[in-house]
Amino acid sequence: MKPLTERELTCLQWVAIGKTSWETGRILGLAERTINFHIQNACRKLGVHGRQAAITMALQTGQLGLADNPHAPAPIVIPKKAARQQAEAEQSA
Repeated sequence: MKPLTERELTCLQWVAIGKTSWETGRILGLAERTINFHIQNACRKLGVHGRQAAITMALQTGQLGLADNPHAPAPIVIPKKAARQQAEAEQSA
């Protein structure tokens, strides 16, 4: 599998957070057709059909991380039960 270019990854990052090709083009200063070109290249390299499959495959292969995008919402971290119990014990002590 060929590695994705920086531009292909950037396009996938914006699409992964819900931006359309038109919106991504406006953000990056590119034409909608250019965004679609980069997404299609990413699909071909990843061996998938469709942008959602490309996002999934890029995430699974470690080429794309949602934390890579500064505009992506912060992940919700749920503490483990033991850590939560320890925190509660420290508060009551």
